[in-house]
Amino acid sequence: MGTCELCEREGIELTIHHLTPREEGGSHMPTAMLCKACHKQIHALYSNRVLGIRLYTIKLLQDDEELKKYLKWVKKQPASTAVRTRKSKHKY
Repeated sequence: MGTCELCEREGIELTIHHLTPREEGGSHMPTAMLCKACHKQIHALYSNRVLGIRLYTIKLLQDDEELKKYLKWVKKQPASTAVRTRKSKHKY
């Protein structure tokens, strides 16, 4: 349990997110601790290629237009609520 580095919700189960995906060479690069909901949402919206090229820091993820809408919404959700992943019509 801890605080998600992306949505900043507290008291939530965390997972390790490789900021540069492992398949893009990020095995030994920085990671972030994200809640399951944020982690799943990132991978539902973006390919690993895009994450490695364009969205490889927490700040870049937070400033991304597609994710901003999600983050604004998820921050209002209690940590105890199971959040559903919203798939994009087109994966970037």
